[in-house]
Parts: sequence; structure tokens; C-alpha cells
Amino acid sequence: MRFLQRAPQASARPPDLRPPRSMWWWALPAALLVGAAVWGVSAWLLHDLGTVPAAEQVSARIEAVRTALAAGAGVGAAVTLLLAVRRQRHQELATAHTTHDAVERRVTELYTKAAEQLGNTQAPVRLAGLYALERLAQDTPALRQTIVDVICSYLRMPYTPPALPAEDATPAVPRAAIAGVAAPSTGRDPQEERQVRLTAQRILTAHLRYDDTPAPRRRWWASRRPDRNPRHWPDIRLDLAGAVLIDFDLSTCRVGAAGFGGATFSGDAGFGGATFSGPAVFGEATFSGTAGFGGATFSGPAVFGEATFTGPARFGEATFTGPARFGEATFTDAAWFDGATFTGTAWFEGATFSRPAVFGEATFTGAARFYGATFTDAAGFDEAAFSGPAVFDGATFSGPAGFGEAAFSGTARFGGATFTDAAVFSEATFTGTARFDGAAFSGTARFDGATFTDAARFDGAAFTGPARFDGAAFTGPARFDGAAFTGPAVFGEATFTGTAWFGEATFTGPAWFGEATFTGPARFGEATFTGAARFDGASGLEDAELGGVRVVPTATEVRRVWPACWQVEAAADGWQTLRLASSGEKEGGGAGPTEDAEG
Repeated sequence: MRFLQRAPQASARPPDLRPPRSMWWWALPAALLVGAAVWGVSAWLLHDLGTVPAAEQVSARIEAVRTALAAGAGVGAAVTLLLAVRRQRHQELATAHTTHDAVERRVTELYTKAAEQLGNTQAPVRLAGLYALERLAQDTPALRQTIVDVICSYLRMPYTPPALPAEDATPAVPRAAIAGVAAPSTGRDPQEERQVRLTAQRILTAHLRYDDTPAPRRRWWASRRPDRNPRHWPDIRLDLAGAVLIDFDLSTCRVGAAGFGGATFSGDAGFGGATFSGPAVFGEATFSGTAGFGGATFSGPAVFGEATFTGPARFGEATFTGPARFGEATFTDAAWFDGATFTGTAWFEGATFSRPAVFGEATFTGAARFYGATFTDAAGFDEAAFSGPAVFDGATFSGPAGFGEAAFSGTARFGGATFTDAAVFSEATFTGTARFDGAAFSGTARFDGATFTDAARFDGAAFTGPARFDGAAFTGPARFDGAAFTGPAVFGEATFTGTAWFGEATFTGPAWFGEATFTGPARFGEATFTGAARFDGASGLEDAELGGVRVVPTATEVRRVWPACWQVEAAADGWQTLRLASSGEKEGGGAGPTEDAEG
């Protein structure tokens, strides 16, 4: 077709033509200039006429007048030349305007014809319109954004992807024959429309993809470095909100603002290595296949609130410079955020992770907000770095929760969180306040080797399974007031530099404090020990607060080793209590710890 030929390159608009002026603006000054030239030359030549002999004065006057008239004629010729130049410039501008208008009309005609073809019921005609728009955008940079908007508008049109055809299915035909007469089809064939949409997607991605691989080394005789991205369209905005996209692949593309809110991604969606320089909105979008955002860069806000990921969601090594919003997003399959970098606030409030959620080695420079999030399967945050506040209040971890060697530089909040399976915080570092108030640990809670530089708050926490704090270092206050240890509570070789609060704590299982070091005050007031208790080798408990401590007598063999400075006494209700031993009791009891074995 004719408009598939190369379109004329639109040039910059030429300068505007000045409106014509009255002739007097140049005729009168020209006449005065000519008269001044004649008078000036004649006056100059006749200035010394008196020195000329009388016989020669007449001829001298004639020559002076002739020279003055010649000078006037020269000035007139110069004015005439300037007028000719101005006339030529005017004609050139007029020609430029005519050419520019012709090019604009040609471009408009091509654009109009191509846009009209997109509304045709025949798939080949729609395809021709797409390719015509692509050629027009490639040759006319000023129209690229407009043409991209047209293609995006086409993709936003309502569309239901057809079901996969059976192997023995009869190919669809665009026209139905009735009594030997071909009747026009009343609608678009879904399979043909699918091909048209795939073509529209390929056109967008082909011109947004950017190749930043190093150019091959060229020889010295090469004229210049070739353009490695001749088809790339820079600074393009995409508006595909609510669109139905099929196997959409925007990998390694560079986009400005991108709007995919409410879009449906049928099949896999590839955004690996893509760069979004503006806001990227995927709120309420649905990803039915794999959503690949590995290595993507989000320079502006990244909005995935209420998005649904039915297949795997891969955000490994992605970079979020602005806020990243995943509030109330649903991850039905595995979610991979390993090595991702969140410079701004990361919002995951109310998000649901049905399969493993991997955040290993991720970096959270801003706040990480997982308030009320649900992790049905494993949650991996091993070696993650939280520079800002990490908020997991009310989160639910049904599978294993791994925070081994994680670094919390800001406040770490797990208040009211529920850990159904193992919770591993081994060798984690809490530089700011660590709040686990009211948290419930049904499985093993591992804090062995963890470092708490600031306050560690476990008030009211419930440890149903083993609680392992062996080798942990508490530099600030360690608060376990009202905590309930149903399984073994292991604090062997733990270090308490600040105040250690175990008031009203309940130790139903064994309580192991062997070799623990209490540099600050130790408060065990009204604590309850039901199972075994081992404090052998513990130091710094000479001034421990033991008021109201209750020890349950047991008929079975339970080994209890208390510090030498503690004494066990029978209470009036049949229970036992602990108190600090006096100097004489310490001397009489020997240097070793006191043992209480029953059964």
C-alpha cells in the first residue's frame, strides 16, 4: 500500500513570516540616503573649488556633479540589492512553510489512514495499520508518543483471550458461507485478534528495548561508532491500565511512566532488567503465569498494591529507588525478592504469601513494613539488611521463618506476630530496639548467637516450642516479663549487660541458664519454674530480685541446679520459693551451686 512507503521526515517548523509593511518604511529612508550621498560627495569635491583656476572650474563642477550622481546611484543600487535579498529570503521562507505544511499534511494523512485501519474488522487490515503506525513513528520522532498512545488504546479495548484450540479443531474462518453465498462476519475472530494484539505488543517492546552491552572495539579506520539501538524510542510513557496482555515481554526495556493498573497478564510476563524512570503502577493487576522482574530498576514509585500473582513472582536483585508498595498483594506461588534493594519504604502490609517467600540478602534502606502480612509457607530473610524500621507486627508465619544473620539497624517490630513453625533468628543483629511483645512461637524459636545492642522486648511472648537464646548477647535491657516458656528455654552462655527482666515469666519446660553472665540487675520476681532449672556456672546473680518466685515441686526426677547464692524454701501452699542466701548460708553450703533433685 502507498502509505507503507517511507514517510517524509518532519522538519522543524521554519521561522514565521512577517506581515507585509507599507512601502514608505523603506522608500523614504532610501531616498534620503541617496540624497545624502549625492550632497555629501558633491560638497566634499567642491570644497576646494576656489583653488582651481577659473578656466577649469566649470569642468571641475561638472565632474563633481557626475561623481556625486554616481555615488547616489551606487547607494541606490545597494538599497536595491538589499531589497532583492529580502525578497529572496521571503521566498525561501514561504517555500519552507509550503514544504513543512505539505509534510505535515502527508504525515497527518498517513496517521489518519493507519488509525482508521485499526478499526477494520479484517485482521490483515489491522495488522497493516499497526505496521504503518510503526513506520510513521520511526521516521517522525515528534509523533512517537502519540502513536504509542494509540497502540496502547487499542490494547486497552475489551478482549477475552480464546481457549487453547484442540488438536483436531477446525480452523476458524472469517466468513460463513450460507447457501453458497459468503455472508460477512459480524465480529472479530478471537484467534486472529490474538495475533493482532501480539503484533501490537511486539511493536511496543521492540522499540522500547535498550541494548546497553559494550560495543565491539572498532579499528582506527572506522569513521564513527555505530548506533547499537537504532530502533529505540526514548522517554516513552505506557498507559495499559486494564489491558489484557498475552505473554507480555518488556525485558531490558527503558520506559518512562508505566501504567498497568488492573491489567491482566495472560501467560508469562517478562520485565527482567527493565528500567522505569517514572512511576510504575501495577496495582490490582493479575499475573496468571510467571511474573519476572529480576534485575528491574524502579526509579520512581513502584505500586503493586492488591496485585495478584498466580504464578511465581521473581523480583530477585530488583532495585526500588522510590517507595515500593505491595500492600494486600496476593502471592499464590513462590515470591522471590532475594538480593533486591529497597531504597525507599517497602510496603507489604496485609500481603499474602501462600508459597515460599524469599527475601534473602535483600537490602531495606528505608522502612520495611510487613504489618499483618501472612506467610503460609516458608519465609526467608536470611542475611537481609534492614537499615530503617522493620515492621512485622501482627504478621503470621505458618511455615518456617528464616532471619538468620539478618541485620536490623533500625527498630525491629514483631509485636503480636505468630510463628507456627520454626522461627530462626540465629546470629541476627539488632542494633535498634527489638520488639517481640506478645509474639507467639509455636515451633522452635532460635535466637542463638543473636546480638541485641538496644532493648530486647519479649514481654508477654509465648514460646510453645523450644526457645534457644544460647550465646545471645543483650547489651541493652532484656525484657521477658510475663513471657511463657512451655518448651525448653535455653539461655546458656548468654550475656546480659543491661537489666534482665524475667518477672512473672513462666518456665513450664526446662530453663537453662548455665554459664550465663548477668552484668546488670537480674529480676526474676514472681517467675514460675515448673520443670528442670540449670543455673550452674551462671554469674552475676548475687543481687538478683527473687521476690515471689515460685517453684513447683514434682514427684518425678527433675534436676534443678540453682546458683550458690540462692536458697530453696518450702512455701505454705506446698510450693517452693527462692530467696537470696545469707553469708552464713553461703559458707555452710559450700562453694558450689545448690541442687534440688526430687523423686
